[in-house]
Amino acid sequence: MQLRYLRYFVTLAQTRHFAKAASACGVSQPTLSAGLNALEQEMGKRLVERDRRFVGLTEHGEAILPWAQQIVSALASMNQTVSATNAHLEGEVTLAAIPAALTYVGILGDALLRRFPGVSLTVQSCTSREIEARLRAFEVDAGLTYLDHEPLPHMLSVPLYDERFVFVARRTEALEGRKRISWREAAAYPLCLLHQGMQFRRILDARLAQMGLTATPRINADSNVSLLALVKSADFATIVPDGYAQLFSGLDWAIFLPFDQPDELRRVGLVVVDREPLSPLVSAILTIAKTLTPAD
Repeated sequence: MQLRYLRYFVTLAQTRHFAKAASACGVSQPTLSAGLNALEQEMGKRLVERDRRFVGLTEHGEAILPWAQQIVSALASMNQTVSATNAHLEGEVTLAAIPAALTYVGILGDALLRRFPGVSLTVQSCTSREIEARLRAFEVDAGLTYLDHEPLPHMLSVPLYDERFVFVARRTEALEGRKRISWREAAAYPLCLLHQGMQFRRILDARLAQMGLTATPRINADSNVSLLALVKSADFATIVPDGYAQLFSGLDWAIFLPFDQPDELRRVGLVVVDREPLSPLVSAILTIAKTLTPAD
């Protein structure tokens, strides 16, 4: 069996588009299609449903996909191991991070690239559920997510920092000089928030429910940057992780206020799938994360 045909198959399953899959594999679309046909002939089953475009995987295609993903990932890890034997690790680390954790990417990425100059880093913004799915499908090497709320099973994890909620609004005379804000007052503002597909929002809704409150945002988004832009340009307020208060401190138009009833600290950390052996790139980012672990 030609391993490149498995790579074509796995890439097509990921992109769900023939032209995009061919481009990702560095081949022409006819070459990709010919490889998939050859794979189907060798397997004796049709694996891909297609008309003039990609429709989906057949039942047999879905069945072999996890195995194909493991084989392709194992080959990539083997190649990384060979290149790492000369003490110079090379390759691309793909990191998926929840929006709440994107403010920490700079710290983790800087430490990784300084320690391993031959390594590059790709960062994807994902929900916690997407991170789990992409880790198990070998589509990303590691994730940045919450460790305790909706914990991911069968993962190795390294705690990196603790998080709290912070209220954000345009700076006004009414808020000038304030040091804190109540949850009830914050909930009464016209809010824009992350949508409920985001774990941060689910944690926030649970915290409000504990106090008998409900968030009814007029706008839902999937990006904290979008929320801050709405606060700046319109008459909205929002609630974000305190990491964003640190990242955007000093803005003359915004005020960041902690709550007068602080919530419990939430641990955010690095997660990788608990499997043996770990690839050199996964081992590298795991090692770096451990050097950044806060002291007890």
